[in-house]
Parts: sequence; C-alpha cells; structure tokens
Amino acid sequence: MKTCFLYGALGGDIAGSRFEWNNIKHKDFLLFDEESQLTDDSVLTIATADAIINKISYKEAYYKWGNMYPRAGYGGSFRKWLKSRNPQPYNSWGNGSAMRVSPVGFVAKSFDEVLSEAKASAEVTHNHPEGIKGAQATALAVFMAKENASKEEIKNEMELRFGYDLSSQTLDDIRPDYTFDVSCQGTLPVALLAFLESTDYEDALRNAISVGGDSDTIAAITGGIALAYYKDMPYNIIQDIERRLPDTIREICDAFQVYTENCLKAQN
Repeated sequence: MKTCFLYGALGGDIAGSRFEWNNIKHKDFLLFDEESQLTDDSVLTIATADAIINKISYKEAYYKWGNMYPRAGYGGSFRKWLKSRNPQPYNSWGNGSAMRVSPVGFVAKSFDEVLSEAKASAEVTHNHPEGIKGAQATALAVFMAKENASKEEIKNEMELRFGYDLSSQTLDDIRPDYTFDVSCQGTLPVALLAFLESTDYEDALRNAISVGGDSDTIAAITGGIALAYYKDMPYNIIQDIERRLPDTIREICDAFQVYTENCLKAQN
C-alpha cells in the first residue's frame, strides 16, 4: 500500500484530534481509537492540495472545502470568513496557516517557489507577518525534507531564516509547562522540535501529541514534515488513516499523489 504525501499531515491531525481538549504529557498511548477523526487541519490541507492540482485560487479552495465540511472545528474568525459573501484576510497570526500548507512543500521545485506559494496560501486569511512566516517555515521544512536535507540543515534554516529557537530547550524541557497556544510563534518551534527529536514518523506524532496544547495542529504540522523526511509510515497507520477518509477527500489524496509523481518525473 503506497503512502500518499498528504497522509503526513492527515495522520497527525487524526491522531491528535482526541487530545486537543484532553491533553496528555507522555508518549505511551494508543495512537488511534474510535474517537480519532479528521478535523479542520485535514480538510484545509486537502483544500490546499485541491488548489494546486486543479489550478484554483487558495481563497476559492478554502471557501469551498470549509463550507463542504462546516463542522470540522474551525476557529471563530475562519467561521466568519466562511460565512462572508466576499471573504477578506483578517490579519491572523494563528497556526491555521501552517497546519494546511504541507502540500506546497511537496510540489515546490525551489526555495523561492515554496516561500512564494506558502505566502500566497496564508495571506488569503492569515496575512499577519507571523501567520505568513509560520506557513513559509512549515512548507520550507517539508520541501527541504523531501529534498533529503539533514535534520541539522533543516534546523539551521528554521533558526536563521525564521528566528525560531530550536536550540535552547528540548521537548522534555517544554512539556511540563506547555499549554494551549494557537499562535504560529507558539506552535512552530514545538512542532519542529517534535520532528527533529523523532526517530520515525510514528515517533514524531507521539512527540508532537505528548507536548499537549493544540495537539491535532501540532501533530499535523510535525506529521507533514516527518513524512517528507522519512518517506514512509507503517502499514497499520496508513490503514487507520484511510478508514477515516470520506470519498471526497480520498479522491483528492489520490489525485495529489498522481500530480506529485508526475512533477517528480518531469524534474528528472
């Protein structure tokens, strides 16, 4: 069974969903159970992929998918955006711009392209500098991981380009006092450390969820980067993801996989 590139973020979102309002602070837990489900992180990741493969605007894609799945758990400002006849950016610095952007990293062909596309995906809603930066950092980390950069290279780029501190604390230092934080600036360093300290895709998700806070979003961001880096995930996790995918979302996953594989062939 082939791993779809979108499953990195989707797997993190689904695994983290039941812990968002019921945080845990350890790594020994059942990764998926009957309460595990898709949330807004997955729906909008799919929307980003739809925009890319079908050449529609990010604004159109987010509006379409958000209204197709209106009860996915969006933040208040985005819910208002979805109800507007002419939705406009609302200067958000929230982590919503980062949770949905991993498809950009998988299809981009250069640093310039990934930064430009990540900015475009963010600014239709999250046009605050921190919202844009969070999307760019996530997409660039995915891109670098896909291009076989080392963890040290990714870490250095995140620190030098975006100013995220990934050196002064470990997850063990952060975990005891970390609380719910929906800002990009409070989410990205934690999600990046969860990836950097991981040994494989599953371990990355366990790291991300064990910190607490906005568990599904942290794990979605971490999961997208981790899949780009490790290239695969266990068969049982693929099964757990796929049994929770509606047909509309599965169709985009399949189409995105074909699209990305064709892009890779064209580059080679």
